[in-house]
Amino acid sequence: MCVLRRFLLCYAFFRTLMLHMENVSYVALRQPIVFELEGFEVSRSHGYPLFALVLAIYFLVLLGNVVVMGVIAIDKTLHKPMYVMVCNLAACDLLGGTAVMTQLMVIFLMGEKRIPYNSAYAQAICVHTYGAAVQTILSAMAYDRYVAVCEPLRYHAIMTTAHMVFVILLAWAVAIILIAVLFALNVGTPLCGTYIRHVYCSNRSILNLACVPTPINDIYGLCMTWILSSSSFLIIFFCYSKILSACLMRKSGKGSRSKALQTCASHLVIYLIFEIVSLIIILSNRFPQVPMNIKKFCTILIFIVPPLINPIIYGFVTKELRTSIIKLLKTWVAPKL
Repeated sequence: MCVLRRFLLCYAFFRTLMLHMENVSYVALRQPIVFELEGFEVSRSHGYPLFALVLAIYFLVLLGNVVVMGVIAIDKTLHKPMYVMVCNLAACDLLGGTAVMTQLMVIFLMGEKRIPYNSAYAQAICVHTYGAAVQTILSAMAYDRYVAVCEPLRYHAIMTTAHMVFVILLAWAVAIILIAVLFALNVGTPLCGTYIRHVYCSNRSILNLACVPTPINDIYGLCMTWILSSSSFLIIFFCYSKILSACLMRKSGKGSRSKALQTCASHLVIYLIFEIVSLIIILSNRFPQVPMNIKKFCTILIFIVPPLINPIIYGFVTKELRTSIIKLLKTWVAPKL
């Protein structure tokens, strides 16, 4: 606590010193602060169809992820590290999808673009936690597949319940701590505006309203994003390189090789989808000729596509999970017929 207190005092001193050096005068906003989101530039007549579309997508996201989580929780044969991690990924997808799509529905249905200060920060924290946790959970899943394929005889000895819980908690802890520090740096930052030029609230969109420069926040945010993305990529690349090498070097038949690779295919596809969507967001912002609504739509794809597709991939590609879902549906439907 003493270290944290000293850090915050030094940070406040640095911010004050910078302000005096630049001779900047401002009148900071006082609570209660209510932000206004820019949102999509659509007419009210188009708002209702868009609300229905987002509602339908959100319903599918809820249905798919809740079914996956429910089946894994109910079926004891799925109480394995791989499926427990899938359950955590589904929970993470629900966090990201709910944080953004519920706000979109309010905007399209009621045209209400105002959002209170606390709600704005809550949405921003959920959005950033989702983005960080997806990468850490996918890294944990890659490690689990690496142990399963490369050390099949020692898998149960390595991935014990305690070790599985540790890996999952570590994945969440890394994401939550990184995001907590990111928003802790915002404490005491004076704001001089309320108009957020974005579809949803994020750390950067709120800091754009700051009365003073925020270099520490900017440097930490960039470093955190680079380290998290690079570490996740390196872990997954290392694990799948080892998996591919083990499958090629193994003297077993094609059937066992195919089965080993198939267990990893769904996870790899999900990671590639996340990276492709992230790339689309980056590229859309690099071309000024792209219409603004298209750019805004690209920024929310990461909260729609992975949460919508992930349960479909695991539900249909993973045989054990698919079998359990079908069995559970038959159990529910049969008595009613």
